[in-house]
Amino acid sequence: METRPPAMAELSVFDDTPLQAAARYRVLATTFIKDPSPRKLFLGNREYCKDDKKPAMLPVVKKVLLRIVNDATLNHEYLPTLGLTEFNKAATALLLGKGSIAIVEKRAESIQVPGGNSALFIGAHFLRQWYSITCPQQTRVYISIPFWANHASAFFEVGFEIYGYRYWNSEKLCLALPWLLEDLEKAPDFSIVLLHIVAHQPTATDPTPSEWMQIAEVMKRKRLFPFFYSAAQGLATGDVRRDAWPVRHFVNERFELFCAQSFSTNFTLYNEGVGSLTIVSRNNQTLVCIRSQMEALARNTWSNPPWFGARIVATILNNPAFFAEWQENLKKIVERLMLTKEKLKEELRTLGTPGPWEHITKQVGLYIFPGFTGSQLDYLMKKLHIYLSANAQINISKVTSPNLAYVARCIDEAVVSSAKESTHNK
Repeated sequence: METRPPAMAELSVFDDTPLQAAARYRVLATTFIKDPSPRKLFLGNREYCKDDKKPAMLPVVKKVLLRIVNDATLNHEYLPTLGLTEFNKAATALLLGKGSIAIVEKRAESIQVPGGNSALFIGAHFLRQWYSITCPQQTRVYISIPFWANHASAFFEVGFEIYGYRYWNSEKLCLALPWLLEDLEKAPDFSIVLLHIVAHQPTATDPTPSEWMQIAEVMKRKRLFPFFYSAAQGLATGDVRRDAWPVRHFVNERFELFCAQSFSTNFTLYNEGVGSLTIVSRNNQTLVCIRSQMEALARNTWSNPPWFGARIVATILNNPAFFAEWQENLKKIVERLMLTKEKLKEELRTLGTPGPWEHITKQVGLYIFPGFTGSQLDYLMKKLHIYLSANAQINISKVTSPNLAYVARCIDEAVVSSAKESTHNK
């Protein structure tokens, strides 16, 4: 009898595809949803939330959004590959300052990309292909420890060797500047260093201007290439100019650099994919060449960036009245976040919670990084049903007047329990 091959429905060319482990943040979100406890509380969202715990939209953004929707002259034609011209110019000026020497000398430009991660992605691709021409040896990329997983993967996926520089002192709960400088000193010349401005991920701890000057001095001497990441300019200190100071200092020191910018949080446009990659080169001729390669990379990946969110950002940044209103919106958010941090610290002090807590009021931006141990995190989640972000941050906008005292009591219980367990084990 003739043997017939198995039915096509029983075969798949993807049979050997392994199951990718779920990202930790998805595991936490799923665990939270399935948790039947009425006391459960999730403090790990990425969005800035109002007192009702729902993502907020800035008043000025809502105003401009409605204006654009009702503008009969606008349409949905494709943008150029490198994005909306008005947005790109505004993004460059926001980061570097309109009077920046790099802008005056026509050696700085931004390109629109679908979000901050895309800026890292296209920047990493470009550097992997062309940076090696200047630096023939195998180039290392240095990222902070601890780090945000997306940042490491953007460089790892294109074939870079990833190394870490120590950023956080977990014992003193502060920036580990001496270790950071030591690691940069040991890095091979021409290495690429990923640097955060506007609330470091995940520690929410930024260097001071004098500390940034020390970092720049070492990097200049070692000829290290700075690749900045700006998560939400204006939401660290409430002042967009002050938040951008580190990048502007490096530009004044004549560095060539990249800066990935996200406009998701500081414009509350989380699902619009608004980002940019700002390039500062040695001269205009080099910038033109870089731009041509970036255009080819963008065309072969997303082809054309999204229009709507970029139009909102460009309208606000290019209109003096809207720009002033946007800055005032950001200032109010930062004031609220700072006040909540102060209240939480005072509540912990009143409870007598072991350990120093001044660090949470020195931290900036949307998150705090309490420095919890693994056992404290487990206790919070498994015993008290308090869920933090995947990298142990607390989105401080999720701590509101109704739940602040409860959150503080839970932190106190977790820390005290951990201390007792540690003493018992000794």
